[in-house]
Amino acid sequence: MSSKESEKVKKHICLGILAHVDAGKTTLSESMLYISGSIRKMGRVDHKDAFLDTYDLERSRGITIFSKQAVLSWKDMGITLLDTPGHVDFSAEMERTLQVLDYAVLVISGADGVQGHTETLWRLLGQYKIPVFLFVNKMDQAGTDRERVLAELKKRFGDHCIDFEKVFGSESSEEAAEQLAMCDEGLLEQYLENGELPREQVADLISQRRVFPCYFGSALHTEGVEELLDALESLTEERQYPAKFGAKVYKIGRDEQGNRLTYLKVTGGSIKVREIITDTEEKINQIRRYSGAKYEMLSEVHAGEVCAVTGLSDTYPGQGLGAESESDMPILEPVLNYRIELPPDCDIHKMLLNLKELEEEEPELHIVWEERLCEIHAQLMGEVQIEILKSIIWDRFKVRVEFGTGKVVYKETIEDPVEGVGHFEPLRHYAEVHLLLEPGERGSGLQFFTDCSEDILTRNWQRLILTHLEEKEHKGVLTGSAVTDMKITLVSGRAHQKHTEGGDFRQATYRAVRQGLRKAKSVLLEPYYEFEMELLPEHVGRAMMDIQKRSGTFEPPVADGEISILKGCAPVSQMRGYQTELTSYTGGRGRMSCRLKGYEKCPDQEPIVEEIGYDPEADLENSTGSVFCAHGAGFVVNWDEVEAYMHLENTLESNEVSEEKKRPVVRQTRSTSSQIELTREELDAIYARTPDPVKKNRTPVMVRAKAQPAADDKWTSRKEEKRKNISL
Repeated sequence: MSSKESEKVKKHICLGILAHVDAGKTTLSESMLYISGSIRKMGRVDHKDAFLDTYDLERSRGITIFSKQAVLSWKDMGITLLDTPGHVDFSAEMERTLQVLDYAVLVISGADGVQGHTETLWRLLGQYKIPVFLFVNKMDQAGTDRERVLAELKKRFGDHCIDFEKVFGSESSEEAAEQLAMCDEGLLEQYLENGELPREQVADLISQRRVFPCYFGSALHTEGVEELLDALESLTEERQYPAKFGAKVYKIGRDEQGNRLTYLKVTGGSIKVREIITDTEEKINQIRRYSGAKYEMLSEVHAGEVCAVTGLSDTYPGQGLGAESESDMPILEPVLNYRIELPPDCDIHKMLLNLKELEEEEPELHIVWEERLCEIHAQLMGEVQIEILKSIIWDRFKVRVEFGTGKVVYKETIEDPVEGVGHFEPLRHYAEVHLLLEPGERGSGLQFFTDCSEDILTRNWQRLILTHLEEKEHKGVLTGSAVTDMKITLVSGRAHQKHTEGGDFRQATYRAVRQGLRKAKSVLLEPYYEFEMELLPEHVGRAMMDIQKRSGTFEPPVADGEISILKGCAPVSQMRGYQTELTSYTGGRGRMSCRLKGYEKCPDQEPIVEEIGYDPEADLENSTGSVFCAHGAGFVVNWDEVEAYMHLENTLESNEVSEEKKRPVVRQTRSTSSQIELTREELDAIYARTPDPVKKNRTPVMVRAKAQPAADDKWTSRKEEKRKNISL
């Protein structure tokens, strides 16, 4: 918004438009822009001239693939509109925009009702705590029933879905007003006393997600859209932002000239051109405010506004800048892994770099070079995304690629607590890290903690270790899959005043995780779908039998009019292709929707591990051993012999002592200065190339370590590591 406009506008909100594919989401955005006067002519998706379908791929396919921004004003309000993809294959792109929304409009087709992906969107909006307005579209089509759809919304989403056109609109209804009043005790008292429903109080309930206004209309014919805009103007609250700078990055893109664009929302203070807003020394070159394909250049952007900036090369979606915190891991993630097949004359190294560039824009791709197989792999949502990705690679890099058969993305965790030790001590380097690895609850992901006294390891080193834990996707030792559902706690560590550098703790931390995983009993996890089938009663028995064969479970079927609803869960690997089978035996009358439930223990672990054939000791990028120093040279010690060489005691054994005996030991350890002096003497002795690097009072080493030059173990600095990740 220009400075003159900003003076006139009383408030500003960032509004997202979300929907199941083909519910009319982009058409609603188009209608809002047209009615508000932001565009002169209303385009149509089927005419390939929609204002927000800015890419040729979107126009040709008639679907939204990338989130887009538009700017409009309505009465005393300014809106930054974010149109998101509706197809399930592009859910990750949609989810990224949720990080910056103040409000959302969830569009539902009046003809189709609540669909599978609609429920997924509803859950996501709840998890991101975004207030929601519901717009039931396509009410001009024959057979649509307003009361039926409203009843379905209440059944699926709760009784707090209220028809607001019957509360504040021309079709006022005492029943609808009472339903709204019942949503809050204070509001009910007001209504019973004087029959009023104060808009300010209602707006507060909407912002708290305690009321969900419903509007009905036809976006194509601009019916009901003005009423929706009026509601957004009168029933929303502007967020209050701090004066201290903060911003949330939600998207990375590139313009037609190849300039890298960082899309962000300012959540505190402001940003200006030529300012430094990241930890690097890079400055903002340009600030752009997009509306469709066009943009205007700005010199400054204030809190609450969304923009794209150029000049930043290391930003990533979900990144918090300034006072803004990092985002949590995305909830939606791909569950299938594909081999990317390149033409024979393609430069693999160059192509890997190109794909890594795409991964910056779409982090869920997880582009990986599989050294053992000499293949590039990517994680994808489905067939539509595959076709789109092929087109993007051709348009941008002029390479025709194909994709192999998708394989399930497995994950790994552990069954019991274990302490992992990582030591990194080539000559004139030093770091040792002890990590407690514990199994977490299913779906908890990776959680990182510290339980280490600052007398043992100073706070700055502890923070650095936690940073190294968070920055890497740690691989399991069964299949090389990502580890999850674990609590990793820093329990001990050691640095050297003279020789420790930042990169030393990176190596020690990574090795501690791997050594712990090698010691632990690892468990393979596979993804499960939560499904819902709508079937005729005569087909329910067949469906139940099929689910049992596919290692799934289900609840008793529920009759809903003429159809039966069957809900349950089953492994993703077993449900692939079942929609086609369902359509076949129901004659096209059966419908199934699936969403990722999470990861559960894989019942067929052994044959899958054997088939994948991952060797953790051959994975030189993820070493399980440690590097020690003796006679002036570094040597590698295998993971199962590290504890004979480590310089600190194993804390897990001492933690098994009763609480009465445990506390005095901890106090004594922290207060004994001679221990610290001894530590320094030991470290100095190590760097003086003493023949025995093993700690004093430790049991003599009874096994022989396999020694080799430390350079063969592939330890590197961070910059070298970055280069290595994209090298072959």
